Amino acid sequence: MYKHILVPTDGSKLSAKAIRTAARLAQSFEASLTGVYVIPPYVPPVYGEAVIYVPEVTPKRYKEITAREAKKALAVVEVEAQTAGVECKTAAVTADQAWKGIIRTAQSKGCDLIVMASHGRRGLSGLLLGSETTKVLTHSKTPVLVCR
Repeated sequence: MYKHILVPTDGSKLSAKAIRTAARLAQSFEASLTGVYVIPPYVPPVYGEAVIYVPEVTPKRYKEITAREAKKALAVVEVEAQTAGVECKTAAVTADQAWKGIIRTAQSKGCDLIVMASHGRRGLSGLLLGSETTKVLTHSKTPVLVCR
């Protein structure tokens, strides 16, 4: 049925649950698995009149920090895939909005299913914080399985 499953991760415990689910699905469908970690682009700090001093993170340092976090989060995908005995690739992509990076990766890698976690925020908190999962569901042409 599915041959290539994409699983986005942010390194949280909730995304680890989606990773386990994606690995099991890949195993049962004999599909390959791709893990993706979306990195926001570097934005230099902007200082105003009433600014609290925060040490500046240089673009080079930002790249090092985000690469380390991506590697750590994607390692969980690799371990789960190895445990399930499925082929696995990983990617760290840069995007202004995580949902756009997820959809773009699914399209570019030829994925036919996205398995992702949802925090399950509803009402005002869901409206204020937004939901990457909801945005992926709304904009993706690729089927999405949501894990809670």
